[in-house]
Amino acid sequence: MSYQISLQVNGETHNCVSPTALPELLLQLGFNPRLIAVEYNGEILHRQFWLETQIKNGDRLEVVTIVGGG
Repeated sequence: MSYQISLQVNGETHNCVSPTALPELLLQLGFNPRLIAVEYNGEILHRQFWLETQIKNGDRLEVVTIVGGG
């Protein structure tokens, strides 16, 4: 069974269908998963846990794009 949930991404409210895994949500929002770091509800979420992380109503994500430079 799926239903709409609301979450915060970089301070903005977004809606998605639950259940949605974190990598799927990131792609829906237009992020390149190879070039970002994710803070999930106040904690840095290591990439190895992304697939098992299901987005829940009220979750807060901060997505930071990694920029190369020199």
